[in-house]
Amino acid sequence: MHRTSLRSLGVLTMIAATALTTACSDNSSSGGDSGGSAPLIGVDYPRSDTDFWNSYIKYVPQSAKELGVELKTTNSQNDIASLISNTQTFISQGVKGVVMAPQDTAAIAPTLEQLSSKKIPVVTIDTRPDTGKVFMVVRADNRAYGTKACQFLGTKLGGKGKVVMLQGGLDSINGRDRTEAFNECMKKDFPGITVFGEATDWKGDVAASKLQTRLASDPDIKGIYMQSSFALSGTLQVLKQKGLQVAPTDPKHVFIVSNDGIPEELKNIKEGLIDATVSQPADLFAKYGLYYAKAGIEGKTFQPGPTDHNSTIIQVRDGLLEDQLAAPLVTADGATIGGEKTLKYDDATLWGNNA
Repeated sequence: MHRTSLRSLGVLTMIAATALTTACSDNSSSGGDSGGSAPLIGVDYPRSDTDFWNSYIKYVPQSAKELGVELKTTNSQNDIASLISNTQTFISQGVKGVVMAPQDTAAIAPTLEQLSSKKIPVVTIDTRPDTGKVFMVVRADNRAYGTKACQFLGTKLGGKGKVVMLQGGLDSINGRDRTEAFNECMKKDFPGITVFGEATDWKGDVAASKLQTRLASDPDIKGIYMQSSFALSGTLQVLKQKGLQVAPTDPKHVFIVSNDGIPEELKNIKEGLIDATVSQPADLFAKYGLYYAKAGIEGKTFQPGPTDHNSTIIQVRDGLLEDQLAAPLVTADGATIGGEKTLKYDDATLWGNNA
């Protein structure tokens, strides 16, 4: 899933990420603090109104215990002003590193600059800041999310028909990446499919309302791409109301692909309510967010290249590295779609089956 990013790196990708040899097996807390005590890390949870982020919140203290770090936590509830305020609280509490997931990836820049001036390493989870530097970005290849969704729907629809894309927030790099990649893939590989993009700002009620309006004007919609599971319950409710919640073998079936890989999505794939999802690794976001924050406190450095945990570090721009964790496409049968291998919904390696 990293072919495009790796190609742009050229020979850089051949550099081994040697510092990763002590990755997740290194549970010591030595180095960052003068007395060898467990380093204090501030973690801001971005929101607690989705199953995905609630799973992430559950995994963070577990990972902190495994890595031997102490935590201070806040929740900014999808509000950039709250995140900025919470960061000031962390600074006053004497944290040595910060893990955050800014949903507005432009407005966080001044705060990142302030933390940098205080030599407090920052790791961003799931999102990448539009400007400014952080010690490491931990996310998956979000452009691949859009491409995988496109290939799945385009293949299932036989390259013809209409699909709705329920976009996340376009003030987020994630929303932009998924949207741009989905549109580019459809235009290139499935020009016979019409895409209706609906901006939702990651809000489930907005997604449901816009889907209902779109289906009223275009009742022959045959595919839906939800950029996150925030839209899951509303989408299923709308389809049920319109008599479109039918088995995949029924001609009236609307094919749905989501992003996240939460337990509810896997259950819905089994039941034929949705058809696919991209599993975004909530457990690994927690683990490697804290791992890199600890590493930054200890003065470790990293280079572009493959890691020891089935991912690839890429250089996004000067001074900004991103560890792109694996995020597989999950389907009902685990078949290959558009040349992309998929995992079956009951695969034991999926975090959603172990949550």
